[in-house]
Amino acid sequence: MSAEARSSSRAEVRHAAHRAEANPVFETLARAGFVADGVVHVLIGVLAIVVAFGGDGKADQSGALLTIAGAPLGFVVLWLAALALAALGVWQILDGVLVRRDSRARRWGARLIEWGKAAVFFALAYVAAVVAVGARPDPDGIVQEASRGVLFVPGGPIVLGLVGVAVGAGGVGFAIIGLTRRFVRLLSLPSGRAGSIVTGIAVFGYIAKGLALLAVGVLLIVAAVKVDPGDAGALDAALDGLIALPLGPMLCGAIGAGLIAYGVFLGLSARYRRL
Repeated sequence: MSAEARSSSRAEVRHAAHRAEANPVFETLARAGFVADGVVHVLIGVLAIVVAFGGDGKADQSGALLTIAGAPLGFVVLWLAALALAALGVWQILDGVLVRRDSRARRWGARLIEWGKAAVFFALAYVAAVVAVGARPDPDGIVQEASRGVLFVPGGPIVLGLVGVAVGAGGVGFAIIGLTRRFVRLLSLPSGRAGSIVTGIAVFGYIAKGLALLAVGVLLIVAAVKVDPGDAGALDAALDGLIALPLGPMLCGAIGAGLIAYGVFLGLSARYRRL
C-alpha cells in the first residue's frame, strides 16, 4: 500500500471515530459507564469496610456485582451496567484512535493507555453479564489458577513477578495521579467550593485505589518468589492480607472509604468528564 493510500485510510478511520463520538446516544451510554463503574467501586468499598471490622463478604468486583444481583430486578441493572461499561470501553478505543501527541512514540504510548482502560471496562462488562445470567465468579481463584499455569513453565516465576511489578506500578501511578491532581485536566469542574470538593474526593479515591492495586501486586510478587500460586489473589485476598498486619483493619477500612470516594468521583465524572 502506498503512503498516500495509508494516509487516506487513517483519515477515514479517524473520521469514523469522530462521527461515532459525536453521537449523543453513544456519549450518554459512555457516561453511564462511569456511573456503573462508580457503583461497583462504592460497593467494593462498603464490603471492604465490613470485612475490615470482622464481617463476611467478598470485597472485589464479583462481590459487588453479586450484591447488585441480590437486589430486586438486580439482573436488569446488571445487564444495563454491562451495556454501559461496554460502551465506555468502545469510547476508550476510539479515544486511542483519535489521540494526538507530538511524536510517534508518545502517541502510541497514549493509545496503549487508552486501550488498556478499554480492556478493563470490557472485562468488568463481561463479569457483570456473567453474574446477570447466574454465574458466581471467583476472582481470587481465577488469579490463583492463572498464576499456577504461569509458575510451572520455564521462566514462569519471573513472568509472574513482572506482572506483579506492573500491577504494583499501576497502583503507584494511581496514587501519583491523585497527589498531583493530573485528573483535573480531564474534567470540566465547576468553580468555587463545589469544584474543590470534587477534587478532594478524587484525590482520596485515587490514593486508595493505588494502595489496593499495590497490595494485589505485592501478592503476585510473593507468589512468584515463593513459587506458590496459593499466595496469589485478587483484591479480596489482598485486603485479607492487610487485615493480618498491625493496624491492618484500620488500613483496610481506610482503603474501603477511599474506594467509596473513588466510586463517588466516577459517578461525578459522568457529569464533569470531557468526552
